[in-house]
Amino acid sequence: MLKKLLALAIVSIAPLAYSHRAQAQEINFGLISTESSQNLKQNWLPLFADLERQTGIKAKPFFASDYAGIIEGMRFKKVQAAWLGNKAAMEAVDRSGAEVFAQQVAADGSLGYYSHLVVYRDSPLNSVEDVLKNAKSLSFGNGDPNSTSGFLVPGFYVFAKNNVDPKKIFKVTRAANHETNLLTVASKQVDVATANSEALEKLETLQPAKFKDIKVIWTSPLIASDPLLMLKDLPEATKQKLKDFFFGYGKTDAKEKEILMNISKLAGFQPSTNAQLIPIRELDLFSQRLKVENDEGMNAADKKAKLAELDNKLAALKK
Repeated sequence: MLKKLLALAIVSIAPLAYSHRAQAQEINFGLISTESSQNLKQNWLPLFADLERQTGIKAKPFFASDYAGIIEGMRFKKVQAAWLGNKAAMEAVDRSGAEVFAQQVAADGSLGYYSHLVVYRDSPLNSVEDVLKNAKSLSFGNGDPNSTSGFLVPGFYVFAKNNVDPKKIFKVTRAANHETNLLTVASKQVDVATANSEALEKLETLQPAKFKDIKVIWTSPLIASDPLLMLKDLPEATKQKLKDFFFGYGKTDAKEKEILMNISKLAGFQPSTNAQLIPIRELDLFSQRLKVENDEGMNAADKKAKLAELDNKLAALKK
């Protein structure tokens, strides 16, 4: 049913003004669903207006209820560029003919952020150990399955490395974006949830009272900043204009700097490639390997073959 709904949604998007012409005049730009569409639209539209004014390329924001909608949109060539998390970017590269061309740079110059587990401020839970020990009585707010910081990173470091499946150990599990997870924890609708440092900073700015109701009980290793992607088969002139615009945006102009701060406290963007995704691919394969190793229902021959397949994939990433 989900695939049918996504297909209907994608087909309904109006065809865009490029095929194999020298330059695209209009593109759909997918935006990750880490917060409400209204907030994203308000923050990104000024940048898109500057993009059109400086390059002649009109960017129309494309919002989906989850990452899969944007990935499928790119696969059917109805979304030409996107801002995604690393895990979703990996899926877009593998399934949708996309390529990474830029990486966010935070206002403090950092090239990364962190995944967190959060609870209500007076919760007795203070560590991963507390969560796992009491999981049967807890409600858990997981992230979108294609989210790096909301799903993949905590899925590996918190759950896979402790040989547990979050879908099985909690009383209730629900999936949502970072903003929703933080707000449901702050309002005591869930006991523990995933989020990330960027979403926490935004909550502190926009809803400081809610932020004070949040307690962080786990922080991940550094995650590479989110990438920007475009379809590989976009006209070369369009690809170059997009690169020139994003790499130069906010470097000197005060208004542009303000727009970037409103988007996600950014200083700008720097060139990047698909190589940025290698650590995420390793995490994903390690998670798969741990799951196979701990699968008591798999026969020995199948397990050996699957582990060998995953080991070969991990080895290939290091070449």
